[in-house]
Amino acid sequence: MFTATLIGETLGSGDLSAAMDRLAAAGCAPGDVAWLDEGVAADVVFSADPAAARTALEGALPRTDVIVQPTATRRKALIVADMDSTMITVECIDELADYAGIKADVAAVTEAAMRGELDFEGALDARVALLAGLDEAVIAQCLAERVRIMPGAKALVRTMRANGAVAVLVSGGFTRFADPVAAEIGFDRAIANVLLIEGGRLTGMVAKPIVGSATKEDTLLAWIAERGIDPALSLAVGDGANDLAMIKRAGLGVAYHAKPIVAAAASARVDHGDLSALLYAQGYARADWVEG
Repeated sequence: MFTATLIGETLGSGDLSAAMDRLAAAGCAPGDVAWLDEGVAADVVFSADPAAARTALEGALPRTDVIVQPTATRRKALIVADMDSTMITVECIDELADYAGIKADVAAVTEAAMRGELDFEGALDARVALLAGLDEAVIAQCLAERVRIMPGAKALVRTMRANGAVAVLVSGGFTRFADPVAAEIGFDRAIANVLLIEGGRLTGMVAKPIVGSATKEDTLLAWIAERGIDPALSLAVGDGANDLAMIKRAGLGVAYHAKPIVAAAASARVDHGDLSALLYAQGYARADWVEG
């Protein structure tokens, strides 16, 4: 059996009926329907052809995300997540560049790298080089003034961990941001790049090897192996091209408000809602969330 989870802003019974009609027309044999959060999220169970179901439902209802997956493995035991523009609302390197007065230049390179148009490692080296000489104190200032946790992030990670899952943050950004962000959200572990600093100023270099696409994929696979987790019970979420490898290897790989190359390749997309969509996708009703 399979489940299609619909997450929207104002879902009604008519929307659920329309979804069932589309599934039936696609030959997916819809069955039971159940609200996870009335008016916001609902499950539709069906018995055949998940690919056809996804095609039939994605984009069919306005401002509604649809996540289709096998029912038996929807409750995940591992989440590996990107940080910038996924668990937080900004790209930290772009914000640091703003303090140096070069945000536009750096942000253009960041955008191209996240779209997969540039080699991530080379693009990171080039951007960090532009920050050479920046006062180290700006990092703490940026963290306090610019970094905001993505809506739904705390509930997602804390609810999963309260139900026995492992949560790992793997970022192509920097430890000086990833460590406090991971602690605030509730991750078990954070992995990120190390900015090199001498005499209280950024040197314009980052420690090697760089945490990039391969590190993210390797981290996912290592935790699966270490904990003996069924790969189908793993979840990876990110927005940029350097997240693609882990997204493709996870049981549920999610493109979160992602660049087109990522959205096209992921097995699930969240284009409209926040990270709480991934709780509904796992079958957590609103009353089951852990937010404190």
